[in-house]
This record gives sequence, structure tokens and C-alpha cells, in this order.
Amino acid sequence: MGKKLQVKKAVISAAGIGSRFLPWTKAMPKEMLPIVDKPVIQYIVEECVGAGIEQIIIVTDSRKRAIEDHFDFAPQLEHQLKKAGKKRALAEVRKIAKMADFVYVRQKGPYGNATPVLAAKSLVDNEPFVTLWGDQFFWATPSRLKQCLAAFKKYQCPLFSALKVDDYQKKTSGIGKIEDFEDNIYLLEKIVEKPGPDKAPSDLMVSGVYLFTPDIFPILEKLKPGRDNELWLVDAINELCQKRQCLAVEILGGQFYDTGNKLAYHKTVVDFMLRDGEIGKEMKIYLKNKLT
Repeated sequence: MGKKLQVKKAVISAAGIGSRFLPWTKAMPKEMLPIVDKPVIQYIVEECVGAGIEQIIIVTDSRKRAIEDHFDFAPQLEHQLKKAGKKRALAEVRKIAKMADFVYVRQKGPYGNATPVLAAKSLVDNEPFVTLWGDQFFWATPSRLKQCLAAFKKYQCPLFSALKVDDYQKKTSGIGKIEDFEDNIYLLEKIVEKPGPDKAPSDLMVSGVYLFTPDIFPILEKLKPGRDNELWLVDAINELCQKRQCLAVEILGGQFYDTGNKLAYHKTVVDFMLRDGEIGKEMKIYLKNKLT
């Protein structure tokens, strides 16, 4: 029996323009929008590092330098914090840069959410890797990514995180056509985009963590533009499902946070403010008074 493959690289897509948050995102990347005191993308990076990922490949564009600066050392800031005796804050900002090996690549090619994955091909080399979006994360113990990596360790095939959704979410999500496989793991036949409740093949949204083996790249390289003349990752995944076994891993426990639109973002901020050890108690009182 051959040596089992391990996943040590993550590709985070962070090249979108964030038009839903304009004018806020005119100069600030949407991935840097704060959730209490940390940007969205830091939660995603921390999930990766906590699951054993060693190299974080962030696919950006020319307006996303703030992301690179955030995960870098900041000598002037560190000097000021040290001088002021703010040891806790100093340790926190230093820890951010030390979390992983960060690599950045500019997105090139046609529009579409498959393009960032293809842009990372030379950095991924011939290894399995995970792809995550820069504006979504999942709060769970064990983490969403740990649950996916545990399944990959056993089955050594492409797999994708999934979550049970209500009927209204089936209008806006990719829903898996699935067959039972083992416990919370399903054979994935295809993903049906935004089918609505009447045509949805299941109640499982397939999104979040995309764990690929290198055989996704020949498919991506030959992928034809689809809807809106863009390259869609779901089209590549559906082709991959026809060629080999792919799995959908239903994530157990926790909560999914999508910060890609205003309402979802502000719901996320409220949730995290309420659970925050420093401001949570006062925020709860404040919201209660506002709503009564």
C-alpha cells in the first residue's frame, strides 16, 4: 500500500472587487472587513493553520496590498508597541506574520471563480491542496477543514465540505446530487447551481472547502467559459465527478458565516460581538435596550 498523501497547502481566493460593499471596499479589500477586531480572512487563515496547513497561497489583484501587509511583520508598529509596554498587543501582531508561509500570486485570465485556482497551479505543484473563499468561514469544533482532512486521510480523493440548508437557500446555493456513502459522507455526482426547492436534488449545499488532487488542473486548463462568459469552478468539479470518485463531507456542528453581502456580514459581526469576552456582556445589554 502506497504512502498516503497529506495536504499542506491552501489556496485562498481574494481577488474579487467587493462591489456589494461599495464605497467601503473602494480602497479596502472585502476580505479585510473586520469581525470585531480581526479581518475576515484571518479567521480563514487560522482555520487552515489549526488544521495543519503550512503554506497559504493567497490569490489577489492590484488593489489587495492590505492583505499582504496584514500578514507581514510591521517593524515600526512593533517598535511603538514595545516602547509603550503593550506586550499583549505586540505578541498578537507578531503572531499573525508567523502563522504560516504566505505566498501571493496575482490573478490572471478570464473572470470567474475557477481562475484563482488555476493561477496557483505552479505553486501547488503536484500535491493535493485545499481552496477556500476569502469571505466565508465556519465556526466549529473540530473545524470544518479538520473534518474534511480526516475524510481525505481515509479516502484519498477529492472532496468538498457541505452543509444542510433550508428551502430558501436552495435558490442561491450549489446543491449536491448525492448518494449515501458513510455516516456524514456522501458520494457526489454533481453540483446543481441555484436549483430552487422544487428542483434541488438534496438539501446539502456544497461549498466552503474544496479539496483537490492535481488532476483538477487539466480540467481547469481546458474549461470553457460558462454563464456570463466566466470560468466557473462548479463546472470543473462536475467534470471531475464524472472521471473519479468525489465526496461531499457534511460538516457536523458549528455555524457557517458568509460575509459576502451586507446582511450576512453584519449578522456575523453581531454574533461575534456577543460572544466576545471583552465587549459581549455590554453589547448584549445595549441590544436588549434598543429592541425593547
